[in-house]
Amino acid sequence: MKKIEELLNPLLRDVHDFPRPGILFKDITPLLGNPPARRKVVGAIAAHYHNQQIGALAAVEARGFIFGSLIAQELNIPFVPIRKSGKLPYKKIKKDYSLEYGAASIEMHEDAFERGCRVLIHDDLLATGGTAAAAGSMVQELGATVAGYSFIINLSFLPGEKVLKEQFQVDPHFLIKF
Repeated sequence: MKKIEELLNPLLRDVHDFPRPGILFKDITPLLGNPPARRKVVGAIAAHYHNQQIGALAAVEARGFIFGSLIAQELNIPFVPIRKSGKLPYKKIKKDYSLEYGAASIEMHEDAFERGCRVLIHDDLLATGGTAAAAGSMVQELGATVAGYSFIINLSFLPGEKVLKEQFQVDPHFLIKF
């Protein structure tokens, strides 16, 4: 059986100058089009967290939703959407953060999980850590614990991994790094 990195490498497409000039975007669309690979990715991430008493999985819009909901299903835990500002219909909390190419805001419903819940946060890619740290801050604001971070891709030349280790005392889990 191929290592997960060997499976993923040909299924991740580089898109230059997206969403802005100078940015190299890692596109997971080819991975999405490959059901056997998609299942292996979900299985690999779920297996890593299987025995860690995770109470809910919160995933960041939009690409994080795709695998996040599948991982939550595999772990048989609730799925919590973290959305861009203005997209959630109910009472919510909001966090502003910086991106490698600008600033943004994300929101989460204030009743997303119970206090004390151990929450796994998922997104497709870890870069500067801004989005993931904002998500973790909201989890903590609601009285829950950041139990872990999962990513498909880690851009290890950017500070995201260090940011999350320092701020949340967890080692982010990822399947492939560049």
